[in-house]
Amino acid sequence: MTGTQMERRRSLFPDLTDWFGADFPRLPMWRSAFGTHTIAIEVTSNDGMYTLRAELPGMDPEKDIEITVDGDTLTVSAEHTESTEEKDHSEFRYGFFRRSVRLPGRIPPDEVDAAYKDGILTVRIAMEAEPPAGRRTIPVKRPQDEQQGEAP
Repeated sequence: MTGTQMERRRSLFPDLTDWFGADFPRLPMWRSAFGTHTIAIEVTSNDGMYTLRAELPGMDPEKDIEITVDGDTLTVSAEHTESTEEKDHSEFRYGFFRRSVRLPGRIPPDEVDAAYKDGILTVRIAMEAEPPAGRRTIPVKRPQDEQQGEAP
């Protein structure tokens, strides 16, 4: 592969969802026991800005979606209620959806912005700069007063 894009590789051991499908097991009683669906997300980081994009089709962002921040964890919750209209067939997902993402630092309370368009929720977080990790050498300096009093 050429360029700067990384090649996506699949694991030698696929997830159970790859083998059985995303809704495995498809038992009515199973879903009600847990009752929460996960939200498909993408997280990117660039120049101190983290961007989380979440698939939430058919939601009303003002009524159905809630975003909370707790320390270094961002949580997106949503509820999609089924219409009372009679259907012959439906594969839509209804119920409660939740996804939490832990970021590498404390999330500044005033630096989170969220927008919803075309079924995609986009949350942008301006993260504070982290000090560089690893070993560093710190130079030792003499105070100004001592340098002036010394003879060459």
